[in-house]
Amino acid sequence: MEEAAPALERLLQPAPLEPLGHPDAGLEAAVGEEAEGAQDEEGPGDRTMTENFWVKKIEISVSEAEKRTGRNAMNMQEYTAYLVETRSVEHNDGPSVLTDSLWRRYSEFELLRNYLLVYYPHIVVPPLPEKRAEFIWHKLSADNMDPDFVERRRIGLENFLLRVASHPILCRDRIFYLFLTQEGNWKEIVNETGFQLKADSRLKALNATFRVKNPDKRFTELKHYSDELQSVISHLLRVRARVADRLYGVYKVHGNYGRVFSEWSAIEKEMGDGLQSAGHHMDVYASSIDDILEDEEHYADQLKEYLFYAEALRAVCRKHELMQYDLEMAAQDLASKKQQCEELSTGTVRTFSLKGMTTKLFGQETPEQREARIKVLEEQISEGEQQLKSKNLEGREFVKNAWADIERFKEQKNRDLKEALISYAVMQISMCKKGIQVWTNAKECFSKM
Repeated sequence: MEEAAPALERLLQPAPLEPLGHPDAGLEAAVGEEAEGAQDEEGPGDRTMTENFWVKKIEISVSEAEKRTGRNAMNMQEYTAYLVETRSVEHNDGPSVLTDSLWRRYSEFELLRNYLLVYYPHIVVPPLPEKRAEFIWHKLSADNMDPDFVERRRIGLENFLLRVASHPILCRDRIFYLFLTQEGNWKEIVNETGFQLKADSRLKALNATFRVKNPDKRFTELKHYSDELQSVISHLLRVRARVADRLYGVYKVHGNYGRVFSEWSAIEKEMGDGLQSAGHHMDVYASSIDDILEDEEHYADQLKEYLFYAEALRAVCRKHELMQYDLEMAAQDLASKKQQCEELSTGTVRTFSLKGMTTKLFGQETPEQREARIKVLEEQISEGEQQLKSKNLEGREFVKNAWADIERFKEQKNRDLKEALISYAVMQISMCKKGIQVWTNAKECFSKM
């Protein structure tokens, strides 16, 4: 038994990672197996249709948003439906051969993402845009039915579909394909996969978080990073909202300049034209802030996407904790059975147990009974060893695939955030240049008076 414990400890050690090359390394080999996870029950015809669909160039867009009224379990309510359009294009010498358009509610996008989270736990699944507005400047409506907010959410939903379609594994999923092409009984097909039954409960996830004895340091650090990323981006968005409020006030105050100059021009004969022109420039400057800050919300939404990506990273970490917890529980149960078997074989009890006290009080078992129990325990030990080996291999495969996808995500994140921040800086520079131009024009008006 002294030799068995170190062997179990070696099994529970985190799997070593091989150097990663291309960010999709480790994924390509798993694409076929993972893609078939949701396709086990489909016929050969369905499989061929799916593969042929993705061989072609696919264009996906969420082109329209439409306010509708429908009845829920209690009463009538308003909701927004989004028109999802897909167009499959043949090679350069061929025409467009497949065009689909259908309407989806936000809740259907949520259902698709929940399904992907369950069936692909090692993947950083792209997040959905916010359902209700957060981190906005106070002049922008927080109503989720507001046309400006609905338009921004439409762009976010389109980005979600493009993220999934560009992923080397998620893009091959049959449920995703049906989401784009089949409006009728799509929800029923998703529910028939039974993904809700495979979803891990929050209580189980919380239990694993606090009871794992040998957590993988890499995933612990990743969870801390995701928490810090969410905190930093939240703070950045709050700062941006405060700056936008102040900027809105500064621009609108320029409208007071315009009104004063216009009133002043009415009592001045020689300077009237110059004052009137300067006032006009101030009015134009003051009115431009609405469009500027609405455009700025686009960059805020790009940051919000990675605010929500932080939760997607934590979902991968939680799944690893659950797998590690199951592995440790299996190892503990196996060690316990081996100890029981050894105690029965040698007739010595190393630890206090209710069974041992019962034996002392009521006498020893007959040799036949002891042999029968040993035989049962040996069978359970054999099954436990196979189960532990299987869980260990499953855990190592999860780590390999998850870390490959995390590397892919890191490259995507660095590229996207760099582009968003540069674009934001360019927009601010352009805005300042327009302000300088307004005051330059005003200066020329004053010079001509």
